[in-house]
Parts: sequence; C-alpha cells; structure tokens
Amino acid sequence: MNRWLTTFFLVFFAGLILVPASFAQQEPSESARKILNRVTPQYPEMARTMNLRGNVKAEAVVEPNGVVKSVEVKGGHPVLVRAAQDAIYKWKWAPAAHETREPIEVRFDPR
Repeated sequence: MNRWLTTFFLVFFAGLILVPASFAQQEPSESARKILNRVTPQYPEMARTMNLRGNVKAEAVVEPNGVVKSVEVKGGHPVLVRAAQDAIYKWKWAPAAHETREPIEVRFDPR
C-alpha cells in the first residue's frame, strides 16, 4: 500500500511538472511600451503644506489595448502614493499583442 501511494504521488507530480505552459495563465511580460497619453498627477494639498517632494515607484499592468488594468506601488511617501495611482490609471499606452508590466516612476516637486 505504501509503495502504491509513493508511485501514485511520483506520477502525479511528474504530470504536473510536464504540463505544457500553454495551459497555465500567462503572466504579463515586462516591456517598455510607448506611452501615448501621460496624465500629470495632482499635487496633494497636504504634501504642498509639508513642502514634501519625492518619487513614487510603481508597476502598471497594461492590457493589450493600452489601458491600465492595475497599479502596484513599489515605494514612495504615503501622502504622494494615491495621487500617483490616480494619474497612472488615466495613462494610455500603445497597443501590444499581450498584457505587459510597465515600470513607472512619478516625481513630485512643489516648485
């Protein structure tokens, strides 16, 4: 019985490893698609009163039609993050064959 279970699990896991990648959900690739429309973020009033400047780093998942599907913030001051996300969701990229991940850095300077 123990030998049978061991054989079963070995065959089962070997099958999982050998499943073609086409059956798996394709992850968006990283690229540098051309931005067709870049929206400037609104500088937050709280950041202005704090004389806060800095960058927000993010990664956008962009659909094949160039529309932003999601934005993942990688770093930046919390006061600036929401304004950066709101602006990035309005950006438009050139069409592509598949979804891509686009690295983005938004700069905020009160000057």
